[in-house]
Amino acid sequence: MAEFDMFGSVGNGVSAEEDPAAAFLAQQESEIAGIENDEGFSILDSGEVPMSLQAGDGATDTVMNGDFYQETNGPTDGYAAISHADRLQAEPESIRKWREEQRSRLEMLDANSKKQETEWKDKAGKELEEWYARQDELLQKTKANNRTNINHPCYSLEQAAEEAFVSDVEETSPGTEWERVARLCDFNPKSSKQAKDVSRMRSVLISLKQAPLVH
Repeated sequence: MAEFDMFGSVGNGVSAEEDPAAAFLAQQESEIAGIENDEGFSILDSGEVPMSLQAGDGATDTVMNGDFYQETNGPTDGYAAISHADRLQAEPESIRKWREEQRSRLEMLDANSKKQETEWKDKAGKELEEWYARQDELLQKTKANNRTNINHPCYSLEQAAEEAFVSDVEETSPGTEWERVARLCDFNPKSSKQAKDVSRMRSVLISLKQAPLVH
């Protein structure tokens, strides 16, 4: 039996000395334990987990990139709300103030444009009504003037002269052709503004009026 012990001690001479692998593992475990202690994840000597690490109401705590997050089994809306809140918190005060000022300015411009549009419509409606009123008034005055002119003595004289002129033009009695032509001509040399000399033509028409040609 002693021989087996001696053989074992001789055969396992390496284990009698310090094992490098075991020393390395022990060192790694020591470093891991130190890291856990630094980050607050160490386990108590009694083997209990600290209350800060215990998950409550189905929630688990996670450390990512040095930040502390709490994960829940609820809907994803919670994550969206948290993300939105973080984004609002991260937004600079100057940008938020500028956005509010722009929103207020646009609302004010919209209100002013609607107000101006209403005022323009009202003004256009009033101007259109006034224009129709003026046109109707002018029409009534024109009708009244026409009725007055019909009963005026001058209107009767003008109408009589026009009727006489028409009857003279329509007259077809023989020997009056050149006389009717002469009525249509202006023989006053002062009132003529033509550049051409028509004195010879005027004299011919006058002679024909006085002594018509005999057919």
